[in-house]
This record gives sequence, C-alpha cells and structure tokens, in this order.
Amino acid sequence: MSKSVPALPQDESDDRETDTASESSYQLSRHKKSPSSLTNLSNSSGMTSLSSVSGSMTSICSGDFGNLEVKGSIQFAVEYVNSMKELHVFVAQCENLAAADVRKQRSDTYVKIYLLPDKGKMGKKKTVVVKKTLNPVFNEILRYKIEKQMLKTRKLNLSVWHRDTFKRNSFLGEVELDLETWDWDNKQNKVLKWYPLKQKTAPVALEAENRGEMKLALQYVPQPIPGKNLPTAGEVHIWVKECLDLPLLRGSHLNSFVKCTILPDTSKKSRQRTRAIGKTTNPVFNHTMVYDGFRPEDMMEACVELTVWDHYKLTNQFLGGLRIGSGTGKSYGIEVDWMDSTSKEADFWEKMVNSPNTWIEATLPLRMLLIAKISK
Repeated sequence: MSKSVPALPQDESDDRETDTASESSYQLSRHKKSPSSLTNLSNSSGMTSLSSVSGSMTSICSGDFGNLEVKGSIQFAVEYVNSMKELHVFVAQCENLAAADVRKQRSDTYVKIYLLPDKGKMGKKKTVVVKKTLNPVFNEILRYKIEKQMLKTRKLNLSVWHRDTFKRNSFLGEVELDLETWDWDNKQNKVLKWYPLKQKTAPVALEAENRGEMKLALQYVPQPIPGKNLPTAGEVHIWVKECLDLPLLRGSHLNSFVKCTILPDTSKKSRQRTRAIGKTTNPVFNHTMVYDGFRPEDMMEACVELTVWDHYKLTNQFLGGLRIGSGTGKSYGIEVDWMDSTSKEADFWEKMVNSPNTWIEATLPLRMLLIAKISK
C-alpha cells in the first residue's frame, strides 16, 4: 500500500468537467471555530482555515429548468454507420418553441445531446446557436464513435436550450430514445421524424443509474499521548481497496483512478490520488492516503470526498463518488452543499470516529456528486 503516486500528465483542471448552465457559490467567512491545519502527509500541505476557503459548487447534471414553458417539437433522425462504427444524429430543426424573449417573441436556440448514462463533457455534443427565432433550422450531423453493441446500454437524450447574451442557458424541452430495443435495420427509423418536446427527466434517470461500488476502509488515529514529541492532532487513514462494476462510458475501454479531497479544503495541494488502472471494470488499487491535523472537534466538520475518474487522453471523465462525513449539511456553522453524505456514508464515518485505532471497512455505492471546484 503506497502513500504517494506520480501525477498523471494532464492538468488537474480538466478533471472537474461539468455541463451546467448556472453555478451556486459559497463564501466561507472567518469564525471562531476554524479548523486546524489538516495535513496531507504525502504532499506536506493541507486544509486551510475556513476563512481562506472559497469557491463554488457545480452540478454535473444541473441547469436552469422550469423558467420557461416547454412546448413545440424537434425533428431529427438517427442512423448507425457500420463502415465508420459511428452513431449519426441528424438534427434538422425545431418549431413552435417557447419564447425566452416574450416581448419580441424569439429565442436563441441550440440542441444538446448525450448518450446516457454518460453525462460528462466527453459525451456531450451540441449544435450551433440559431438566434432570434422560435423555429430554428440546424441541419447538423452530430457523431459518436461507439461500437454498435454498446448502444444497447444507452439512451439518446436530445435537449433544446435558449442561450442569452450572458451565456446563461434555459431549458426548452427534451426527447429521450431508449436504444436498447431500437431497430437499426428498419429504414423508417432512419428518416426524419417530428418528436414533441417534454419536461426534464434526465437528472432523475441519471441518478438512478448504477455507477458501481467502492470497497474501502477508514481509520481514525487520535492525537498521541501527551509528553511525546509527535504531532498534536490526530490522523485519518483512507485505504482505497478496489472498485466494482464501474460503468463503461467509452465502449469497452476504461482507465480508472481515485482521487481524494478533504473538504472544506479544495486546494490542489490537499489532494491525493491512486494510480490509474486500465482494462477492467473492477480495478484493485490497495492504496492508502493519510491526512493529519484532525482535532476531535474537526471530525463533525470535515468530509472525505472520494471520486472515481476514467482517464482518456488529456481528459478525465467522472464516473461516480462518495462523500463520507457527518452529513449534517453544515461545516463550522456554515451551510454547505458538500456535507451531503447518504445514511450509509454517514454511518460509516460515525463508526470510524467511535472506533479509534481500528480499521472500519465498507462497500458503498458510487453516486453523482456536486463537485467542489478546485482552488489554487
């Protein structure tokens, strides 16, 4: 079990990909109950005080929904080109869309598509923005390089959006096709068809997708006996053992790794990661990460964020994650989005805190997370 890992060659900023129209930010101000310096032993730096932590929380599957009426239709066609091993989605046009500009009765519209469950940047395709009309014509072909058999595990999601002059996006409607039973040989399925736009359903469907599990163990080592020349605060040891049944978002390819951050610190210096393991949906990492500087009062305020990523070329695709903490929704008296542990995650953290100097094991389901943006 190693404690340090060489960094992957890409810039860390590329691994927090989002597809969002808006961000909700938080600013943590100075309080009397500020945390001690929680330190990453591998990197010799750690949790800054709450007064210096600032940033924003961004949803991987969020947007501006419900502000505009959903109406109208979209015309498109899908075809799998065997010679190119590509899925082609021909987005033709929309008609009778809701008006974002009510006075002038117009919208600035584009179409975005995903092959669910992939909701990240790598799986996102979109058309150009067609301005000042409720009946935009696109006539664009959006392509996916994917093996045909993999389409049986995918849903094609097309959503229509208005983009204003400040680059804020408003949802206008969507269509979703289940490709599991799609008849690719039926010529009628290759011609352009009109589909009525519907209310948003993708976030709920995505949340329900199986993202696999992580098998891990935690250990809380309280501060040592007074009088010894050792650190004055305790440590949290995180042993990432393996992941099980990770989703395949790139056909049959997967090159996964795990990253750890101790919130509320989102600085790059506080992060640790495992090595990347390829060609398996059940990677075994056996990697320990150690953070010190935990006072007893910090145990209810900090949160271990573990995220699993698929590394591909110069980008990282989010697969799923855990937030292991108290799950109270607050940290040092401040309401924060990231203290959102599930009951299983919170129970796991509580068992660790109540069983010092003992490894506590669990296998937890990975889930979608609101990702805290990395600070410098």
